[in-house]
Parts: sequence; structure tokens; C-alpha cells
Amino acid sequence: MCNLIVAMLDGVSPQLERYLDLLSARQKLVASNIANADTPGYRTQDIDFQAEFRSASGGAPRVFDVKDLVTKNDGNNVSLDRESRLLGENALRFSVATNLLRSQISEIRTAIKEGQGS
Repeated sequence: MCNLIVAMLDGVSPQLERYLDLLSARQKLVASNIANADTPGYRTQDIDFQAEFRSASGGAPRVFDVKDLVTKNDGNNVSLDRESRLLGENALRFSVATNLLRSQISEIRTAIKEGQGS
């Protein structure tokens, strides 16, 4: 029974964990961008979410300065519209990931209950 549970988790869990780690990293960057929206010279930072997820390295994501944003006279290029959109996108992605995790846990519980009935 224990091997079955491990096998069920091994299929999706590492990818889900990486996905949630990347969501967390992006959430921190977006929050930092918003917090620095009025800081002179601050440059918007982000991660390439898709590339980082596909990457097999699994380490900390590479952060880069976002190009092609309108720079204000004080050198700051934070777009609150962009950051608000990313917050919404991140929330949606987090919801999907947690629903997948809930589903996995539910399947494991069902397998355990069925195993106990034998």
C-alpha cells in the first residue's frame, strides 16, 4: 500500500512543488515591484515563468529586469497595471495548483480507505 501511495505522489508532486515555488517567487517579485512603484530609479523585475518551469535545474529562478516598459522621469519603470495583471494571473495559477494537489490527496485517501476495506 505504501509503495502505491509513493508512486501516486511521484508522478505529479515534484512538478507541482516546482510550480508552487515559482509562483511564490513571482509573487514576491510582484509585491516588491508594487512596493517600489514610487522609488526613483527602481527597475521592474520578473522571472520567465514558463522557461523556469521547463528547466530541469530546480534551483532559484533567474530574475531579470523587465525591458520595454515606459520609464518615468525618475527612472522608475513599474507599471501598476502590469503588476496587477500578474497578481491576478498568479492567484489563478495558485488556485489551479492547489486544486490539483487537493485532488491528489483525495485520490490517496480513497486508495487508503479501499485498502483498509479488504
